Amino acid sequence: MKVFINPGHAANGEPDPGAVHNFFNFRECDIALSIGKLVKRFLLRAGCYVEMLQSHNLNGEVTGYGKSVVESANDWGADVFVSIHCNAFNTTARGVETLVYDMTGGGKTLGDCIQKQLVETVQKIDPEFPDRGLKSRPLLCVLRATEMPAVLVECGFIDNDTDALILMNFQKDIAAAIARGVTDYWQRIS
Repeated sequence: MKVFINPGHAANGEPDPGAVHNFFNFRECDIALSIGKLVKRFLLRAGCYVEMLQSHNLNGEVTGYGKSVVESANDWGADVFVSIHCNAFNTTARGVETLVYDMTGGGKTLGDCIQKQLVETVQKIDPEFPDRGLKSRPLLCVLRATEMPAVLVECGFIDNDTDALILMNFQKDIAAAIARGVTDYWQRIS
């Protein structure tokens, strides 16, 4: 299986680091990249082919920020696409959610597998960790313009202190859960 991983937001945080936790002084782009590298390592061990690209240029719309993420995944012929992010809202919202193009087809199946693994894993760390479920986001270009089943995983709320501590201290667990979700999906459709 060929898996394309897209850690969210711009490499090195320029021009858009994504969400930020001001007190802990860390950025979404750094957390997403760290988790993405771990997911890549787990999937390579599982026998997958993996490409990874963190770029502000999602679909060829931004010049000067490297290769286009969507075009790279499509050109490579990926079987699945996983974009990794952290949510932010009002410092009190918590939990994990997985965004898909719509509630049908391979993207939904992939999303279900990843969401299930993530929730089970993080609820072992924090039984109060909310399952925010699958959500349809057809306007997101990484879900709309990819030619393969695609998901955008929001691993937790970086602006919430409790979620932020989980994102800092349990990246290996989060990454392993995402990787298991991908391999669960592959087993389900094979």
